[in-house]
Amino acid sequence: MEVFLIRVLQFMLAISLLVLLHEGGHFFFSKLFGVRVEKFYLFFDLGIGKWTGKLFSFKPRKSDTEYGMGWLPLGGYCKIAGMIDESFDTEQMKQPEQSWEFRSKPAWQRLLIMIGGVLVNFLLALFIYSMILFHWGDTYIPVQNMTYGMKFNVEAQALGFKDGDILKSFDGQEFKEYGADLFRQLSEAHEVTVLRNGQEVSLSLPGDLNLLGMIKAEPRFVEPLLPMSIDSIAAGSPAEKAGIVAGDRILSINGHEVANHNEFMAELGRLKDMLMAAVTTEDSLRVRTVQLVVARSNEQQDTLQAVLTPDVTMGFFNMSLQKYEKKTVEYGFFESFPAGIRYGWHVLASYVDDMKYVFTADGAKSLGGFGAIGSLFPPVWDWYMFWKMTGWPRALPAV
Repeated sequence: MEVFLIRVLQFMLAISLLVLLHEGGHFFFSKLFGVRVEKFYLFFDLGIGKWTGKLFSFKPRKSDTEYGMGWLPLGGYCKIAGMIDESFDTEQMKQPEQSWEFRSKPAWQRLLIMIGGVLVNFLLALFIYSMILFHWGDTYIPVQNMTYGMKFNVEAQALGFKDGDILKSFDGQEFKEYGADLFRQLSEAHEVTVLRNGQEVSLSLPGDLNLLGMIKAEPRFVEPLLPMSIDSIAAGSPAEKAGIVAGDRILSINGHEVANHNEFMAELGRLKDMLMAAVTTEDSLRVRTVQLVVARSNEQQDTLQAVLTPDVTMGFFNMSLQKYEKKTVEYGFFESFPAGIRYGWHVLASYVDDMKYVFTADGAKSLGGFGAIGSLFPPVWDWYMFWKMTGWPRALPAV
């Protein structure tokens, strides 16, 4: 429950800030061109019966604008005179045109009033990214530092990749980090160089792989290859109850050998599929009860039994990815602005490129509502992730 509330609070704060500034963009250009703004509301004041739907409202003296907050947290609105907007007020349009109305203004002013919200949100994103780079810098794990290499699915292996390959470059440019950009670069690349057993190997790719398919595949096209390492155990977890301790390695689950953490997670994925078909409580318990072969730190092997949680987890932590050497690029205050603009423009270009997937069946399924977007916020309050999500939440699945 606490995790849910933290995510909701981060989401509500982010969406409130974005809506407030978006409507502020319409408000600014309306006032600039002498257009009357009748209402400026955060959230919708949807009335029910005699209740107006307002949490509060006020109207300053000598002002034409009523400011307030509604009870329905699904956005907000700026009611502009002479314009049919979220209020769907058509009565005003039947009256004679007034000089202070939107409809009386020249086309270029009407255009700026209409796009004012989007323009402010875009500039806000560039500013947020600049301040993120100034305050936190750009910290990431270069893929070349992932010395265990990558785990590739069947489609990737058919193109010549092998488990353990370390990604070096694509079409003469170095890969930076594991994330959405890396998938996009692989999807568009014609030549990829990898480090295999200490030797550089060049692979030819078609240059038009389906990005959404690569991300949505189970397992994904490429993932960091993680050794089967148990660093810590959650108190009261199935792992603790089964007798697993930090330093152990799981060699097999239900007789299926697992050479690394990726294969272990794939086995858990199969168990989740089986659990979906379970009808009774007994069926569920049978699926969740697993036999494990574990290698202790002294290389002694033990056979253990564990009952997984209803969401098919063991309750141990593998911190292998965190052991890789990170790289941090720091920016001064004035350096952060051109860097933030470059980053924001890159993100925008990526979104535009991704739009071609939105109009496919799989792409439409991948678009999330408020719940899906809210779940992208971290389970603990994290200002770095909060500002990054506020800057520009992703429409397609995060990698």
